[in-house]
Amino acid sequence: MIQPISISFEQLNVLTILPMIVTIFGALTILTIDLITDKLHKSFYVMMTIMFLMIDLAVVLTYSNDTRGFFDLMLVDGISLLAQAIILVGSALFVLLALSQSRFHEYRYPEYFALFLFMVAGFQFMVSSDSLILIFVGIETSSMAIYTIIAMHNRSKSIEAAIKYFTLGALATAFFAFGSMVLYGVSGTVELGKMAEVFVSSGFANYPYILIGTVFIVAALGFKLTLVPFHIWAPDVYEGSSAALAGFISIVPKIAGFVVALRFFEIFILVENTFVYYLLYFIIVATMTVPNMIALVQTDIKRMLAYSSISHAGFALVAVLVGTTRATEGLFLYWILFLFTNLGAFAILWVHRRKKDKKFGDGHPFEKFAGLVKTSPITASIMGLFMLSLAGVPPFSLFWGKMYLIGATISADELVLAIIMALNSAIAVYYYLKLIVFMFLKDKVEDTNIVVMGNANTTLKSVIGISAIITTVSVLFIDPLLEFIGYYVGISGF
Repeated sequence: MIQPISISFEQLNVLTILPMIVTIFGALTILTIDLITDKLHKSFYVMMTIMFLMIDLAVVLTYSNDTRGFFDLMLVDGISLLAQAIILVGSALFVLLALSQSRFHEYRYPEYFALFLFMVAGFQFMVSSDSLILIFVGIETSSMAIYTIIAMHNRSKSIEAAIKYFTLGALATAFFAFGSMVLYGVSGTVELGKMAEVFVSSGFANYPYILIGTVFIVAALGFKLTLVPFHIWAPDVYEGSSAALAGFISIVPKIAGFVVALRFFEIFILVENTFVYYLLYFIIVATMTVPNMIALVQTDIKRMLAYSSISHAGFALVAVLVGTTRATEGLFLYWILFLFTNLGAFAILWVHRRKKDKKFGDGHPFEKFAGLVKTSPITASIMGLFMLSLAGVPPFSLFWGKMYLIGATISADELVLAIIMALNSAIAVYYYLKLIVFMFLKDKVEDTNIVVMGNANTTLKSVIGISAIITTVSVLFIDPLLEFIGYYVGISGF
């Protein structure tokens, strides 16, 4: 007779899942309130969402419990806490964009905000475990919520985008499950740390099977991080989503993917595995270069920013290939600075929603912003600031992130890769400056209407203002930010 295993409540260390409990409880609370009354304004649910996100952030920043918990499925180390903080801050800033004066279909439903919190919880599970099972659960939790949220925008392009995202997302999920199954069959464990020990101690026995499992995991992560050639869904999904949600997708889900990639590829980078090294090298170079070339010929600003964010993801993934502590710090520094810059750019697109007209429909073509400096000089200047930062022009924020990451790459004797990074940054300058030329040097197209920032409410102006200030004066807090990042990376052993 099999004897039951006795596990005390203290052994479970439930505090490791407390951050996720906060967001899940917040989502259930919103759904419960909606069952009781449907008379509440959307701003109430926005504030509730912000409140739970801030409570969760306080829990994360004050966490001082054991690293392992919940049957050893949870791994709440410094990398996890840092990534969760970025996820929560980014989510809070983007959900504030819901406080729009216009009536958008999805914001009428409290379920939107509940799904948003479930999605955040999924990201938190992804970064707080080295178990392939729990990472899979986090991916599915977040993905199912995103599919629904995109479709709730209730436009023909939104439904199309949601279907494309769901179809390709299901394929990526199948890849992850199959890759995990193969790696489990070879190693006998689903924990990445123990898996690495088994591979090293056995001298990478059954190497072909390890490579098969790795390729499938790479394909799954490639979809989540929009890496070439798994990026094909991104421009259409970004275009079909609202500008606010497109900006969110371009930033927050990817930090979760980066952390999973850091944990997974550490197995191979530390032992200098040649196949995985060159596979990653090829994907990184292609992801930096191909979207850059495609962005050069885009006529819609949102699609241009979509390809831009793909290229930035490839740039940041260099840190995973390099594998040093400095490179890992550079990854988080780069993505934090990118968060505020890209947030500002998409927020301006969100505020300057296009009114439907016979000439342009409801997209964001460059021509629509022609001569913007004459009608709204402040908006044109701020948008120009974000474009210069994305291009890596000093002294704006993303310049420092790029320089630090390129420096870490050179320090790791990856000079050719550093040159490719610099060349791609130079190529990107063209399509960012293209928008500046339209705003400042082109004449306004007749019969076009844009909702100007002056008509936006105080909350939206504040979000854009905070992003602009951080983008401008970032040089003043780069060192403190690096110390903050270095502390959390250091206690994780990366």
